[in-house]
Amino acid sequence: MDEQIDIVSPPSFGRAFGEKHFMFKPGFIHLNQGSYGGYPRPVRDALRSVQDAVQAEPDNFVRYTYPAKLDEIRGILAEHLHAADKDEIVLVPNATTALNTVLRNLRYQPGDMIAYVQGTYGAIEKTVDYLVESTPVESVYIPFDPITDDDGTLVESFRSVLQEHRGRVRVAIFDTIMSMPGLRMPFERLAQTCREFGALSAIDGAHGIGLIDLDLDKLGADFLTTNCHKWLFVPHTCAVLYVALKKQQLMRSSLPTSHGFQPLPEVLQMKQYISPYELPASKNPFVFQFSYTGTIDNGPSLCIPAAISFRKEVCGGEEAIRDYCQSLARKGEKLVVEILQTRTLPMPESKRVAFANVQLPLEIFSGVSAEKAGLVPLADVPKVIDFILQSLARDYNTFVNIAFISGSLWARFSAQVYLELQDFECGAKALKELCEKVANKEYV
Repeated sequence: MDEQIDIVSPPSFGRAFGEKHFMFKPGFIHLNQGSYGGYPRPVRDALRSVQDAVQAEPDNFVRYTYPAKLDEIRGILAEHLHAADKDEIVLVPNATTALNTVLRNLRYQPGDMIAYVQGTYGAIEKTVDYLVESTPVESVYIPFDPITDDDGTLVESFRSVLQEHRGRVRVAIFDTIMSMPGLRMPFERLAQTCREFGALSAIDGAHGIGLIDLDLDKLGADFLTTNCHKWLFVPHTCAVLYVALKKQQLMRSSLPTSHGFQPLPEVLQMKQYISPYELPASKNPFVFQFSYTGTIDNGPSLCIPAAISFRKEVCGGEEAIRDYCQSLARKGEKLVVEILQTRTLPMPESKRVAFANVQLPLEIFSGVSAEKAGLVPLADVPKVIDFILQSLARDYNTFVNIAFISGSLWARFSAQVYLELQDFECGAKALKELCEKVANKEYV
């Protein structure tokens, strides 16, 4: 007799699923998972359990229990992300901290350059600007217009810049998923190009884990960060910082510098540090630096097992989540375009993730006079964005991210397992009303 196999039916995602498992207030439509995330009740319970454990014995937990649990978590993440060694992975608060750690640890000589793709997340671009101010490094950006350029155009531009400045580009920064608009980047090809030209690769995967499958060993990047609190259903703040074993000697210090830092012998001279956090003989020095960087909330990182368990046992696994979210984003995008009577990005489905990107029906006018009916002066764009975002949150009980891209205003909807098509319809109708108000100058 053949062995009977239990077939588990995939869950029915959507509003009812969200009401059962998530904690959004009644009536709120969360269309912006991509910014600050959102996590289910079982993860909330895990977080509270950690908080209770910390308060039961603060010193014992922070000094001894937490580092041991953190090592277990790094092992789970290494398996999830296909990293060759768990000691290539440490945890930091967020992707901005991770990339600052990488960029500020590198030593720059006159003539060195940092290359970054146009459209890089603003905080990271400003980090580059700060380093240009404070160190000998220079910067160069790789031109990229997400509205008109395809992967081939970006890869060729990237290659051209590295070729033009061959031997000078110390590190190149690029995304797994561009934040605004939300689309997959050819990061695998860009990492390979970095290897060809001898440039370090620093990948901003803020939108990564929980959204796309990442194989760090196969990717072969030097540095990568990915936020767990965006798409993995982990409480904020929590992010992975991956540093390839062969590049860890470049990372002299965590950010901030803390007890794990080991000064060079010539700096130490006659100093003798007596610290309660001494490097065990079995511990990787790089990992040890990030085990304790000051008093923080220990809860979010220790919720990773609960988040992965929920995704596997309740949601049916990563593939089920991705399939639903990408399908919803595709259908939602089409519906929003119909309601707003505008357009979406002309991109192949291979670049599709759980984002829907739609242009707003507002014309931006950059001429001397912008008094024509319905036109928005270029100088008013920041004010218009603020008006729309505040109105969405205050008056419509929802939120959709808005950005000014390539001369137009674009909306980015996040698809998630607690949403369904009618939620995109509600968001689109709210945006349509607000765009009419903007055209009538009600934002002034």
